[in-house]
Amino acid sequence: MAKVRKNLIIQGLSGSLGEQLVIRHDKAGRTIVAVSPSFDPDRTFSEAQQETQERFRQATAYAKVAKDEDVYVEKADGKAVSSYNVAVADWFHAPEILEVDMSAWDGVQGQIIRVKVLDDVQVTQVNVVITDEQGEAIEQGAAVQSNDALWWTYTTTENASGTPRVIASARDLPGNIGQLEVENNL
Repeated sequence: MAKVRKNLIIQGLSGSLGEQLVIRHDKAGRTIVAVSPSFDPDRTFSEAQQETQERFRQATAYAKVAKDEDVYVEKADGKAVSSYNVAVADWFHAPEILEVDMSAWDGVQGQIIRVKVLDDVQVTQVNVVITDEQGEAIEQGAAVQSNDALWWTYTTTENASGTPRVIASARDLPGNIGQLEVENNL
């Protein structure tokens, strides 16, 4: 694939030349010249390929609806991608929980557990579940985003002892969920 800039001969040209070349323009105004794709009309797709195609169908359906949301428009501003492209990419990437900070929690109610979360566009919700050694829920609830964009804080409502587990989950705009489970020896 060739990318051509400021060429008077093909500037403004788009479409296909015979069945050999495809010429298009990206958002940044660059002219892109590529070999025409060729496909065997009798090809069959593996199960993995069909699953990938289905995921792309779902991603594009989401992006068609979400592309006009301010967060996607702002992310695409000044870049060679459209808000639609940003929304498709966001659909494929779940938020990642980088850290669960329990240094300020020693099992007493009213103490803070911090969760550090990263997403390619925006985290919309972070939840915390605290379980006992047998996996029974002691408490659960929503964390609140702090002034630092990556950190969310959860204030405990119950006392805990032993070796409780903290399960943090984060959700992004398309509904993807990232999760991290951490044990704490009190």
